[in-house]
Amino acid sequence: MKDWLNKSSKTNKKQTQSRRSANAKSLGKKPLGNKSNKQAKQIAKPGFNRWRFQFVVVSLVLVFSIVVSRAAFLQIIQPDRLRIEGDNRTVRIKEGTVQRGMITDRNGEELAVSVPVQTIWADPKQVLEYPEFETDVRWEALAKVLDMQEHELVARITNNSKKRFIYLKRKTNPVVADYVQQLRIPGVRLREESKRYYPAGEITAHIVGFTNIDGKGIEGIELRHNDWMIGTPSKRKIIKDAKGREIEVLEEEKGSKPQNVVLTIDQRIQSAVYQELKKAVQTYEATSGSAIVVDVKTAEVLAMVNSPSFNPNNRNNVPLRSIRNRAITDTFEPGSTVKPLSVINALDYGSYGTLDLVDTSPGYMRLGGSRVSDPRNRGQISLADVLKFSSNMGSSKLALSTPKESFLDIFYRMGLVDYSGIDLIGESTGIFNERRRWSDIEVATLSYGYGISVTAAQLVKMYTTIGAGGVSKPLSIVKTELKKPEEQVISKEIANDVLAMMESVVSADGSGKRAIVKGYRVAGKTGTSIKAVGGGYGNDYVNVFAGVGPVSNPEIAIVVVINEPKGDYYYGGETAAPTFAKIMRQTLRTLNIAPDALGESKIQLADVKRESSGD
Repeated sequence: MKDWLNKSSKTNKKQTQSRRSANAKSLGKKPLGNKSNKQAKQIAKPGFNRWRFQFVVVSLVLVFSIVVSRAAFLQIIQPDRLRIEGDNRTVRIKEGTVQRGMITDRNGEELAVSVPVQTIWADPKQVLEYPEFETDVRWEALAKVLDMQEHELVARITNNSKKRFIYLKRKTNPVVADYVQQLRIPGVRLREESKRYYPAGEITAHIVGFTNIDGKGIEGIELRHNDWMIGTPSKRKIIKDAKGREIEVLEEEKGSKPQNVVLTIDQRIQSAVYQELKKAVQTYEATSGSAIVVDVKTAEVLAMVNSPSFNPNNRNNVPLRSIRNRAITDTFEPGSTVKPLSVINALDYGSYGTLDLVDTSPGYMRLGGSRVSDPRNRGQISLADVLKFSSNMGSSKLALSTPKESFLDIFYRMGLVDYSGIDLIGESTGIFNERRRWSDIEVATLSYGYGISVTAAQLVKMYTTIGAGGVSKPLSIVKTELKKPEEQVISKEIANDVLAMMESVVSADGSGKRAIVKGYRVAGKTGTSIKAVGGGYGNDYVNVFAGVGPVSNPEIAIVVVINEPKGDYYYGGETAAPTFAKIMRQTLRTLNIAPDALGESKIQLADVKRESSGD
């Protein structure tokens, strides 16, 4: 069977080949053999391009190698940069807001506070991407409320096109901020800041000072204690997602709270003193004036005012001369207000006793070709009368009765040649020429207040020392728990004796009669000095009155300075003395200090004829 199948298969193959040959012959072609069949198959099969395959493989390997190398470089060699780039997109640092510390008076009355305000700012890039930027009428409304021209506002945006933040108006009022928010201008936003506000205004302007627009102190207490009041804000390092949501807190740093500054100033007294000084400057048509009130027991400044003043809440067009604190910066020749030093020096050295008389006859004398004189010859007068009648002859003879070194030393001991201790920036130490040799005339003129320049703060320290029984303490204007250094510069007995002598000045026939305070015993001294000009002295005066009260138990020391009064009144006894009396009366009543002269008879203020000394 098998053989038959093989034979049959071979027979069929032969028959198939015979038919193919016959067909080929009928077409005029030669029959194809096995070789021809193989060539036909090769032509039909597509060819393999080896170089193209190699190029693709090499390219893939090269790209893969670059990717792997870059990844390795970023992950191993420079991992920090990748981390920073990632953090820039997700990590944020948020700072808390810290309000500047307050300034208050000794009773907690606010003198400087920080209030929240809104600042208007813009993102120029976002604004310029807004398609209707140039035609939107809201820009005209914004420019108007910002008090600008529309083209100026647009110019600020276009000139800062590459920036993402510019200020349009700092620390605006709430009404303007609300209006801007309602405009809803793309790229214009509000930012919360704080603004310094001074409730007392011009009354405490020279003490408190003010800050700049960034909240940094640049004058007064604001400058002196700037670091104390600013504090540091708290910081939080967080991670945010693409939608700005907080995911995780990485770090948290607590800030320091700003500290408040408590002044020794009593706002009640400060306000009263300012009103009286301002009235005096206007009444006597003076260029300026200053007044200081000090607590004798503690040497704390209860009031310090100057006129003219300024409003620290609006300093537009304020001249620089109105900003300086004249009570500590401006110096003047104190005139007769330093005559008590001649008495103190003579008593301390022992050249005179409290009951001794000074011979002022014949009312004048010549020293080195210069003349020292009184308005009239008073003859033999007591030490109290030297002060009562403000005798230049008497003070000169007292000063010349001791070695010059002893007399000069008393100026140092009483604080007229050094800082007052008030610790405010800009304070002057006055002018005192330290010579190797002092002539008699130089000593004499120094005894009645010429040849030396002091500030109101230095002068009030001298009178505070006398009122405190000869104990010198530095003045202070900031409350502190630290104990003040103190020094007994003159004996208590001498201080009390001189205080009693100065009480005679404030009497019905004394040069300071207009400084009388009804119901209180007051001691003081007038001073009138001619202002120096180039090459000598001019025609302008400085009027001063310095005093202490009540005499029975000194509590308050006051100095009043009236600079360059005009008109008929240009002596200290006529301008500064009555102003002193009003300030002393207000201060004693405000502090509820009991009167110590209730049993005295009513004092008649006679219109004594003015003498040329004017003191």
